Amino acid sequence: MVLSADEKRKFLRSLEEDEEFRYAVAGMLGYKEILNRITSIEERITRLEERFAELEERFVRLEEEMVSTRRVMTVIAHRFGVISETSFREGMKYVVEEVLGAAKVSRLLFRDEDGIVYGYPSDVEVDVAVRDGEHILIEVKSRVSKGDVAELSRIGRLYEMKEGIKPRLLIIGGFVDEGARRLAAEAKVEIRGVVEEI
Repeated sequence: MVLSADEKRKFLRSLEEDEEFRYAVAGMLGYKEILNRITSIEERITRLEERFAELEERFVRLEEEMVSTRRVMTVIAHRFGVISETSFREGMKYVVEEVLGAAKVSRLLFRDEDGIVYGYPSDVEVDVAVRDGEHILIEVKSRVSKGDVAELSRIGRLYEMKEGIKPRLLIIGGFVDEGARRLAAEAKVEIRGVVEEI
C-alpha cells in the first residue's frame, strides 16, 4: 500500500500532534525497546559516576592518611633513634660541602672552664663553617628541641668570648618542634627543618 501525498501529510501531522498515536507507531517500529535500553544505560552511567565520585573522595582521604602516616613514621624514627644523629650529621655535611660547595665544615672542640654552656666546666663540641669571613656555628640534629636551641645560643656566646667573633647560629634538623622555633626566634638562632611537629 502506497500513501498519497495528502495521507503522508496527515500521518506526519498526527505524529506531531497526537502523542498516543506517536507512541503506538514508535512501539510498532521497536523504538520503545531502544528508548528503554537507552534509559537503562543512562541510569547505569549515573550510578557509575556516583561510584567514581565516591572512589575519588576515598582516594583523597587515603592520600591524606598516607601523608599523616609518613609524618608519624618520621617522628617515630627520630624519637627512637632509627635515624642516627651521626649519619644525619654526615649527610648534611656532605650536602653543605660537596653538593652546595658552600664552605668547609669542621668539628671544633674547646674547653669551657667557666661553665657557660652546661653550668659546669666541660668540653664543648660544635660544627663550624667559615665562608667569606662569616663564622657559622652549625648543629645538626635529627630532632630539634628547645634545649638544643638554648645550648647553641650559649655555645655562640662562648665562641664569641674565645674567638672575638660573633658567629651566626644555625641548627639543621630533621624534625623541629614548635617550641624550639619560638625560642629560636627570640635567641636569634636560625633553624632549617625538614618535618614539623604534628
